[in-house]
Amino acid sequence: MDVSKRFVSLDVFRGATIAAMILVNNPGSWDHVYSQLRHAEWHGWTFTDWIFPFFLFIMGVAMAFSFPKRLQKGQSNSQLLMHALRRSLILFALGLFINGFPFGVIPGHEFSLNTWRIPGVLQRIAICYLVVSYLFLYSDNRRMVLWIFGLLTGYWLLMRFVSVPGFTRGTLEPLGNLCWYLDSKLLGGHTWVYAPVPGFDPEGILSTIPAIASTLVGVLCGKWLLSGKTNEEKTIWMYAMGNGLLLLGVILNNWFPINKNLWSSSYVIFMSGWALICLATIFWMVDLKGYRKWSSPFVILGMNAILIFTLSEVLAMVLWTISWKLPDGNLITLHDYLYEHCFASWISQLNASLLFAIVFVLLMYLVAWLMWKKGWFLKV
Repeated sequence: MDVSKRFVSLDVFRGATIAAMILVNNPGSWDHVYSQLRHAEWHGWTFTDWIFPFFLFIMGVAMAFSFPKRLQKGQSNSQLLMHALRRSLILFALGLFINGFPFGVIPGHEFSLNTWRIPGVLQRIAICYLVVSYLFLYSDNRRMVLWIFGLLTGYWLLMRFVSVPGFTRGTLEPLGNLCWYLDSKLLGGHTWVYAPVPGFDPEGILSTIPAIASTLVGVLCGKWLLSGKTNEEKTIWMYAMGNGLLLLGVILNNWFPINKNLWSSSYVIFMSGWALICLATIFWMVDLKGYRKWSSPFVILGMNAILIFTLSEVLAMVLWTISWKLPDGNLITLHDYLYEHCFASWISQLNASLLFAIVFVLLMYLVAWLMWKKGWFLKV
């Protein structure tokens, strides 16, 4: 296994995923968004529902590359676990920072410890990274497959057969499912205020279990890429496995619907299939055929992925929190002012909202490009 080999396709995939994440998080107006740039309301999926599981999958692939390198340099398992713990704590803290920003320093935007959201995107990434680090170090491929099967099956059994007081057993609606019950009881007011129902969180406690499986699929894919197979064989098998998982996910949808909010077992399998197909396509284009000219912006974005995502969230909050009174007495935020005067004033609301998001992505790319030019790479 050649752990020194670097696959540019993974950098491209990571950068494209971060770009998509920033795009869907920052429309000019939440009232005017193309349907594929919104999450599915509940069951089902859209383009937007690809993004988070893709990032976990990519993280798993990267772990399969980076951990053996560290081991070859003489680091012990305990040292790697301490590194994983440190990194996970930093990611979790960054997630809490994003959730709390601007911490009440701007008038009209109060902050309370009693309502500070605990779960989040970076928090889930942190937990998955820590758990999968342990499993990577102490499990072989066969055991990882068993872990994936056990996590997804166990999660389905919990959701299907554990009763929630006051509701029919196996309820999978926003109100009454086991994820909602545990989040509302254990997290209290520390959940996402825009969730489908109060007390629920799409990055909540129980649904993190299958998210770990999403990361493990990435680890297995990474190990396959490091195998001695030819690039053609690697591409074919990624396509084959990807399509097989798509079919399996669609079949399982009949019993456990594809659902991003619940991170359902069928969702893990279905999105892992798409991740394999997307990576196989990029791998074929970039690493196998050498078509790389188009990929540079994504590589640059992916080099500081976590930092760029964090900066994008902070910048978005700044745009939403800075406000002033108009002559008619109404308040307007800096975000809405820019949207209305620079975009919505000359094209349709729907396209103006999309263009705002595209410009936002380009702005974050400019930041990433400047960091790349300076050789600044943040290693969390």
